[in-house]
Amino acid sequence: MLFFKKKHKPQSETDLLKEYRQTGDLSVLGKLYEPQMEMVFAIAMKYCKDEDDAKDTVMQIFEELIPKLKQHEVENFKAWLGMVARNFCLMALRKKNLVVADGEIFADDDSSENHFMEFSTIEHLNDDFDVEQNLTKLEDCLKTLNSEQKQAVELFFMQEKTYQEVSQLTGFEINKVKSYLQNGKRNLKNCIENK
Repeated sequence: MLFFKKKHKPQSETDLLKEYRQTGDLSVLGKLYEPQMEMVFAIAMKYCKDEDDAKDTVMQIFEELIPKLKQHEVENFKAWLGMVARNFCLMALRKKNLVVADGEIFADDDSSENHFMEFSTIEHLNDDFDVEQNLTKLEDCLKTLNSEQKQAVELFFMQEKTYQEVSQLTGFEINKVKSYLQNGKRNLKNCIENK
């Protein structure tokens, strides 16, 4: 008689996310992150242009996930992680006083806070939307939003606040927050496409 080991069904991304949020177990986070490390490395290489720096960035982004995944409800981990990786790299460039324009990295002679702006989850506007090539357009278009939309968009996307946190910080009802975000994203997309 043959005995077969009962095969364990691999945990889904959703199950791993849930387990990590409940337990904080770093080995669970590792299982979630490991299949995405190649993607994160590719994103880091695009910005760092140096293999060792890119490897360091992959590890630093893992460390960033430890608190972030406990704070944020994530539905599509791969897309969300791509956004986190891009934003992390853009912030690192900003700290070095560098900017990205048309896919190239330049020294920033103007060190004012508003000169260069990251928009962390802008890819929610359109997956084909190339963030790096449109930062200037984005900065200009943000100025065209009404104050409620601008406030909601900046808090939710740039500061990565939840709907609830945006509501608490602004005093807007949750449904209003969602409405301002939806209209703000649409208006930004239209503005950027028309520039």
